[in-house]
Amino acid sequence: MIREAAVAGQFYPGGPEELKETIKNLTSREKAKIDAVGVVSPHAGYIYSGPVAGAVFSRLKFTDTFILIGPNHRGAGKPFSITTTGRWKTPLGEVQINAALAGAILKASKYLEEDNLAHRYEHSLEVQVPFLQYFKADVMIVPIVLSQAPPPVYKEIGLAIAKAIKEMGEEAVIVASSDMTHYEPHEKAKAKDKRAIEAILNLDADELVQRIAKYDISMCGYAPVISLITAAKELGAEKAELVKYQTSGDTSGDYSSVVGYAGIIISR
Repeated sequence: MIREAAVAGQFYPGGPEELKETIKNLTSREKAKIDAVGVVSPHAGYIYSGPVAGAVFSRLKFTDTFILIGPNHRGAGKPFSITTTGRWKTPLGEVQINAALAGAILKASKYLEEDNLAHRYEHSLEVQVPFLQYFKADVMIVPIVLSQAPPPVYKEIGLAIAKAIKEMGEEAVIVASSDMTHYEPHEKAKAKDKRAIEAILNLDADELVQRIAKYDISMCGYAPVISLITAAKELGAEKAELVKYQTSGDTSGDYSSVVGYAGIIISR
């Protein structure tokens, strides 16, 4: 099965040459590379969040496989959805799903279910893929989409990911796709996001959950981040670095109502 690009020409350019040039301008091949366990990367249109995503991917030592975890914005499909076979298509070509690793993750989790519907029109994973293709044409992915649930569900999925990586002996980077605060004044968004980012940098999933509730932080991908932190710690991660933060106001010039974007690298 080929999963066709759903947001090409909307969130990012629809033509291959224009897309390559856009990503080239958002990234750098000269940055010092980090052997990352996982990253947090935003998923808005490239004009807004592309500089943050580009800064993150520019810093990575690339592996063969990236496990992409995103929130389910549309509510379609199974609540905890993984696709274990097939290919994803973007204007830069097709990427293969790592069927062996995806199958091992599915087997290790009691919550994940095989499902294509949740992924068909979901943008949170798709917008990450061209960045991966730009740096490594033959990259493979494992796509996972999460809906609303109690935090222990997300932790179980994180542990399943870590277990599968260990059992398969795979080198894989986990990408948690998330934007930060939505549609609040710039300074207020920055203040809220700082609290959430602090918890992520401390690799403290429980503190992140508490701060999201306490400070009413509208971070859409907190579920993927909880799974990422859980998996990363199980895989030996001990530190995290904020690579870049900005808001949509830094692009539009309208600071009255912004969305925040954070790029974070987690490593051993």
